Amino acid sequence: MIQLTNFDKIIIFFFFFLVLAIGFAVSKKSSQSSSEYFLSGRTMPWWLLGLSMVATTFSTDTPNLVTDIVRQNGVSGNWVWWIFLLTGLLTVFVYAKLWRRSGVSTDMEFYDLRYSGAPGRFLRGFRSIYLGIIFNVLAMAGVTLAAIKIGAIMLDISAIETVLYAGGVTLIFSAVGGFRGVVYTDFILFFTAMAGAIGAAYYLINLPEVGGVTGILNNDLVSSKVSIFPDLSDKELLWTLLIIPLAVQWWSSWYPGAEPGGGGYIAQRMLAAKNENHSLGATLFFNIMHYALRPWPWILVALASLIIFPDLDAIRETFPNVDEDKIGHDLAYPAMLTLLPSGLLGLVLASLVSAYMSTISTHLNWGSSYVVNDFYKALINDDGDERALVNVGRFSVICLMIVSSLLALMLNNAFQLFQIILMFGAGTGSIFILRWFWWRINAWSEIAAMICSGVVSILFEFTSIGSMIFSEDFIQPHFKFPMVVLITTFVWLVVTFMTKPDDDETLVNFYKKTKPGGPGWKRIKELAKINESENNSEWIVPRGIMCMILGCFAIYSALFSTGYFIYGEIINGIICLASTIIFSFILFNISKKILSNE
Repeated sequence: MIQLTNFDKIIIFFFFFLVLAIGFAVSKKSSQSSSEYFLSGRTMPWWLLGLSMVATTFSTDTPNLVTDIVRQNGVSGNWVWWIFLLTGLLTVFVYAKLWRRSGVSTDMEFYDLRYSGAPGRFLRGFRSIYLGIIFNVLAMAGVTLAAIKIGAIMLDISAIETVLYAGGVTLIFSAVGGFRGVVYTDFILFFTAMAGAIGAAYYLINLPEVGGVTGILNNDLVSSKVSIFPDLSDKELLWTLLIIPLAVQWWSSWYPGAEPGGGGYIAQRMLAAKNENHSLGATLFFNIMHYALRPWPWILVALASLIIFPDLDAIRETFPNVDEDKIGHDLAYPAMLTLLPSGLLGLVLASLVSAYMSTISTHLNWGSSYVVNDFYKALINDDGDERALVNVGRFSVICLMIVSSLLALMLNNAFQLFQIILMFGAGTGSIFILRWFWWRINAWSEIAAMICSGVVSILFEFTSIGSMIFSEDFIQPHFKFPMVVLITTFVWLVVTFMTKPDDDETLVNFYKKTKPGGPGWKRIKELAKINESENNSEWIVPRGIMCMILGCFAIYSALFSTGYFIYGEIINGIICLASTIIFSFILFNISKKILSNE
């Protein structure tokens, strides 16, 4: 167990106090209505919402997950989540303005706007539980699991103590402050978390045992792990880390924070923006910070950990009090943090507490918004007054926290959870992308996709059927994910054409309100006698896809440039930096049309 000095304790308790103070300070404003509690009255600026998105995804499980990936698959292993930049920028340049234009309170309310009849109402209620409770609880459990491991390694406290201390303060803050409290504290928590991550990386890679970046690059245990791109000669890694994510994963799978077409707490922040351009600006700012600037401090610590703790036995020997079922490569990150000096240790612990509170509070408020708006209000009590809705929201926050904490006590590894969530959402992403631009998709399409994806994933992942089909003698195991996508896509397309389309009135009203454009609405535009050419209205998708591609080149170049400069490869770093500037300049000029209010 590390020994915290009084200075370390002061830093940690200061941030606990600050977060609670902000929550209580905005509680009166947040209690005025459900719109205030969940969307802050739709008055938030882009920069504050963007920082909030970054802080939310800066969770305690993220550095642990990155460490797990780097130790097992090298730096290039991060392509399993770097590839979601394509999803993020598609949301920025195509869907952000559509979401804000829809005027809904949650992305689940979208179903009342887009689909008609009993299937649409059922889908809204079912998906609010499916995402707001089931998937949300899984995501929170992963974050809490990371907090439990950090508490065990750094403070030698039990899992239950970690849940009671960190979870208790977060629960009080989330229940009282609402969305406004979450966003305000995210602003502070982001800078705290970044300072802690950068400070820890700088100190730890310069330990005498590590020997700085030069020592990392020259160490036999680490040198094979530093490449940014997968080894092209290793077909297994090439398929699993680059080809499948690039060809299939980014558009086909639903994952919190990287939903195809936007959704979840990202959609919640877009809906809370002042206007459409603030919604777009917030999501763009988030993607730049999330992918281009943030990963390298964690990666450096992960590489250094291979020198200090080369295998799991080294972690076991150093931390004998940690439960055996919690031992994994993800423990290497908190294990490295135990080597920090006083002061920096307090800041890093405060940053980890900040990351935990930011992510959990967001998930609690987001999940609660589903329970209140899309289940309780939509299906149980549509006449409930605003104060009653806020109280239901606070009660659901408490329930979500308890359930996710209990699940976290039973989990072992964050990367396992990451893969499970990806599998269960495989094949549904194409619907979330196309439902805005093709009138024929209906509620049954989504219902079929969710059921099929879940059932097929369970069969392939947890039964003997999967082990028989996906073996070295039949179908290679890395094709499991594309197979789920293929089957799910086939099923929902068949169901789409076998069931009746939504009624014309619903489709016309949806089109007039969101103005998605495109050939997929030709029938509806003819029915409503809408002639977009008369209004000089440009279909947003072609320009949006072009901006998405340019943005990917710019942000990936920035990511690579940072890495090359760290590695001392100055020429490569300069080339990538120049690419970032060139692609950013082109993107700025082409995106002006999207940013305009025309």
